[in-house]
Amino acid sequence: MKLKTLYELVIKQGMEVDPRGKEEVLKLLERAKKEYNSLKEEEKKKFDVEKLHNPYADTRILNGDPQREIKTILAGIDMEVGEVLLADRLREKGKKIDLIMSHHPEGMALAGFYEVMRMQADILNKWGVPITVAEDLLGERIKEVERRVLPLNHTRAVDVAKLLDLAFICVHTPADNCVTSFLQKLIDKKKPEFLGDIIDLLLEIPEYQWAQKNNAGPKILIGDKNKKAGKIFVEMTGGTEGSKEIFNRLSQAGIGTLVSMHLSEEHFKKAKEEHINVIIAGHIASDSLGLNLILDVLEKKEKFEIITCSGFQRVRHS
Repeated sequence: MKLKTLYELVIKQGMEVDPRGKEEVLKLLERAKKEYNSLKEEEKKKFDVEKLHNPYADTRILNGDPQREIKTILAGIDMEVGEVLLADRLREKGKKIDLIMSHHPEGMALAGFYEVMRMQADILNKWGVPITVAEDLLGERIKEVERRVLPLNHTRAVDVAKLLDLAFICVHTPADNCVTSFLQKLIDKKKPEFLGDIIDLLLEIPEYQWAQKNNAGPKILIGDKNKKAGKIFVEMTGGTEGSKEIFNRLSQAGIGTLVSMHLSEEHFKKAKEEHINVIIAGHIASDSLGLNLILDVLEKKEKFEIITCSGFQRVRHS
């Protein structure tokens, strides 16, 4: 499979399972095209034309000829300088590596990943938070995250990949969309009544079983196993954590339990004040599930040799 085809399939799958709905994502692309067409020629040169086809700023081909044939992928959650050097070391030992696939963004995708946070407003709106409230609260948080990534030396791993002529891609929000959709559908189908039931449900999934064996399994952060879950919101996509001020609105919308990848101490305190139960499914386990679901889609088209590292274990889901 050509790198360009692989990339396009990743974006397509992210859109198919986007919690905002595919129609909303297509509207976003249409707005990007209108913005681009309204620009002067000089301004068009500065425009990231990937936004015309890809609504996820944190997912990009970071290096490599789009026409390169991909058969062997070195895949992991965080593919940084060490992992890029690992790919080259594997090549030295005779293993052909056609592509490095990272879940977490690097390069330009890391520098601009805060842009995908805007999708959180539409997701919150679908769960009953007024869109005006969601956008206002999220606006400040996006600026905060932007300030946080501004000073980062974000091209380090990509620079090494270029010097070693290694194709490099990062797949962030499309994979997060996959795990969000997968878990929300599972929970909606099984209808767990108690928090302990949610933990049991998660532990039926291989990625969470593996995490449990490594002392990183699902955990009830707020509440206990005998508490009723109420309305369950799987909140695992949109770049990173949103505004800590949103929990009041979530409780008003009737949300009883959040199932998340991770939760900062500030967010933890706010959720507790609003009596919202929180289950942390596990960051790396959830990322692994999302990446596995993306690879499942790719392997429906063509089989690859997948070499895993950096916290990732390959599991095929039916």
